[in-house]
Amino acid sequence: MSDWGLFYDAVAERPPHDTAIAALEAFAAPGFAVDLGCGDGRDARLMLERGWRVLAIDGEPAAIERLSARVPADAKDRLETQVAAFEDARWPEADLVNASFSLPFCTPDRFDEVWARVRTGLTAGGRFAGQLFGDRDGWVGSKDLVFLPRARVEVLLDGLELERFDELEEDGHTALGDAKHWHVFHIVARRDTS
Repeated sequence: MSDWGLFYDAVAERPPHDTAIAALEAFAAPGFAVDLGCGDGRDARLMLERGWRVLAIDGEPAAIERLSARVPADAKDRLETQVAAFEDARWPEADLVNASFSLPFCTPDRFDEVWARVRTGLTAGGRFAGQLFGDRDGWVGSKDLVFLPRARVEVLLDGLELERFDELEEDGHTALGDAKHWHVFHIVARRDTS
């Protein structure tokens, strides 16, 4: 994406992602969440509204600025931010790692390293929520994005309890209105409590 500001403007009024909502509703009480690729913060703001402590991470300083500007004063003490690419970001163990449509933008040759950090960074009973692009997505061919066949996604999720695993393939549009064929895995996965 050459201009993330245009994207943030296009999605500014959109609701939080379904996977983030589903993951939050599965917890009995608020905890600590990491929002990877938080963008303008629509998921992070929902987490804060629900009493969670949140570490919001994004490689774009403008994303963190937009999120910080939209956080209510009574929640600011529960928000920490970090400007960093996934590959360089560090975060403590979390009850929820949320990555709504962001992990496909990880540097492909470092995706496995980032995914390992996501998995090992979940507390017992913690959840991952987010999306991964499938290998029939319209952007396949871009060397800067990660695309995975279903069998590879299943391997990545092995050992986690799948609370949601939907594979969607359809023609549609990007947030900026460009036609696109989507092949996406929508995931909410829980780490065993043992």
